[in-house]
Amino acid sequence: MQIFLARNNVQAGPYNLEQLNIMLASGEVLLDDLIWHEGLDQWQRVGNVTNNQTVYRPTGATTPDANDSIINNVTVFPEDTSNTKDNNSVSLDRLYGKPERSKNVKADMTTNRHQTPHNNVSLNKSTLKKAVADNDKVVGNVVLAPIMSRVLATALNGLLYVLAILPLVMALTKMDVDYTKFQNIQDMDAAYQYSMSLMESLPSSTLMMSQVMVFGLFALQLVFIIMRGQSLGKVITGIRVVDQTTHRLPSFIKLVGTRTLLLFIIYNLLFSFTSFLGFVIIAIHYYMASKSPENIGWHDKLAKTLVVKADSSQLVKKSKSE
Repeated sequence: MQIFLARNNVQAGPYNLEQLNIMLASGEVLLDDLIWHEGLDQWQRVGNVTNNQTVYRPTGATTPDANDSIINNVTVFPEDTSNTKDNNSVSLDRLYGKPERSKNVKADMTTNRHQTPHNNVSLNKSTLKKAVADNDKVVGNVVLAPIMSRVLATALNGLLYVLAILPLVMALTKMDVDYTKFQNIQDMDAAYQYSMSLMESLPSSTLMMSQVMVFGLFALQLVFIIMRGQSLGKVITGIRVVDQTTHRLPSFIKLVGTRTLLLFIIYNLLFSFTSFLGFVIIAIHYYMASKSPENIGWHDKLAKTLVVKADSSQLVKKSKSE
């Protein structure tokens, strides 16, 4: 089997399976590199064909036709088309950005095993559609969402909620509200009764409009969360919740039960008790995420999820063969 690799739109190879596995084990070949051999209809991410393992065991592969030119979108150097070890070493140097060795130097497939991997390198824009910046964190085949994008998404969701209750807030500002009724946390029943009396004093049209807007917002949020793993704030900021293991949409229980409804109940209780406490818990979550290698806050620990830059491949259901 002749195997070709690519990084930075530069082709290397061909290698045989044993050479590939040596380079995978030594760290010379990364799971985010590209691979092609006979039997693959296009360039694939190495981790996708190895199930994110550092050993490749292809099934049903056949010997490639030398006249087959399926490999595209990479820079092919004339000397790379030879099967000699010297040319393999030259193309391997090119692949890893090292100075080329003289052709009379015998190639050792493990020579580069101490090369520091560049995990943030995007090999092929058609395969990895998301843009990877220098300061982005990459885990497997996903790019972690920046903390500030997550904070902005939360702020946008809060703003949408404020807009939904705006008619109610504007109506309450025209009334003489006794806010001291809500300050005695030991007499919550009295506060509830007072709030109900305020609601009864409001025009029915205002209450109806507020209810339609609030429930409409919640329904729309729930649809996007179930179908795309994104609240409206995350849609706007281009980020998504995925499973920590599969890097695809989490299960319904994780996504809706744990990360949506349970968190909604927790924060609703916190903000009912005191708004200050609710904001403190949110700040703790993002502080934990900023200190974590995978940007995992307590929300993510609870649901076993990651928040990443959104990519269409994350919406594809995992096949049984993967």
